[in-house]
Amino acid sequence: MKIVLAGGTGFIGSALLHGLVIDGHKVVVLSRDPSRIGTLSGGSVNVERWDGHSVGGWAGHVAGADAVINLTGASVAGGRWTAQRKELLLKSRIEPTKALVDAIVRSPRKPFVLINASAVGFYGDVKKFDVTESAPRGSDFLATLTGSWEQETAPAADAGVRTALMRFGVVLDSGGGALPRLVLPFRLYAGGWLGEGEQWFPWVHREDAVRAIIEALENPYLTGPINVAAPQAVSLKDFSTTLGKVLDKPCWAPVPAGILRIVLGEMAEMFLTGQKIIPKKLVDAKFGFVHPVLEGALRSILAPAGRR
Repeated sequence: MKIVLAGGTGFIGSALLHGLVIDGHKVVVLSRDPSRIGTLSGGSVNVERWDGHSVGGWAGHVAGADAVINLTGASVAGGRWTAQRKELLLKSRIEPTKALVDAIVRSPRKPFVLINASAVGFYGDVKKFDVTESAPRGSDFLATLTGSWEQETAPAADAGVRTALMRFGVVLDSGGGALPRLVLPFRLYAGGWLGEGEQWFPWVHREDAVRAIIEALENPYLTGPINVAAPQAVSLKDFSTTLGKVLDKPCWAPVPAGILRIVLGEMAEMFLTGQKIIPKKLVDAKFGFVHPVLEGALRSILAPAGRR
C-alpha cells in the first residue's frame, strides 16, 4: 500500500513506521521536522514537511494513498494540566486531524481507510463494569479531549472512508511512554502503587499496539472505535506488584491519592482512575496478542535475556 503517516516520529509512530517498511509498504511521513525521520533503505519512505494545522502541498499524497494514519498529539503526561497545557493537548490533536480529514474529503481519489489514534480515557472512570467499544463517553477532561478528537474524523466517515479509531490503553515499552517513569521508583527501592491501587490499569505492549494498527489497516471489517488493550485486565496494585517481581524489587511504598493530587494537580486523575477495558473488536477479529499476559510482557521488555 501507499500510506500517509502523521506522527511517525513518536513513541508508537516510529515503531509502526519500521513495521510498515518491513512489510513492504510505501510510506509518506508528514513531519514538522523531517530531519528526525532519519534514513530508511530501499526508498520506501518519503518525508513531507507540514505545519500540522493547514492543508498544503502534502495533500497531493493523500489523493494517491490507500490509507492515512494519524498518530499526532502531545503527551498527556508531559506536564501539569494547566489551562495552557490543556489547550496544547487539544490543539495538538484537533488541528492535525482536521487538516488530514479536510485533505481526504477534498481528494478526488479518497483513501480506503483512515486510522486515527485515540485513548481509553474516552470512557472516563469506570470502576465496576467491563468496558467494550459500545460503552458511553465519560465526563472528565480526558474523555472530553478524546471525544473531541474522534469527532474531527466524522467528515471522512461521512465521505465513505472506513474510519478506525484506535483507543489505546497505556502502551508499554522501554523506549518511551509511561513505563520508564513507572520503573524508576522501583529502581530506587521506592516502588508501589498509586492511590488505593484498586483502579483498573488498561495496558498493551507496544508490539501489540503496532500490530493492532496494521490489523486495522488490512482488515476491512474493522471500523469505528477499537479498544487496543491486552485481554488480561489488572488493577494498578496488581500491575505494580508484577512490575516489582519482574525487576526483583520490593513493592511496598504506595503513594496516597492526596499527595499525588498535590504534586500533579488534576493530572493525578489519569493515575487514580481507570477502566476494565475489553478489546472486543480485536478478539472478535481473531487478533492474536503476542503479549496477552502482563508478567510475560514486562519480562520481554525489562528482564535480562538470560532470565526471560
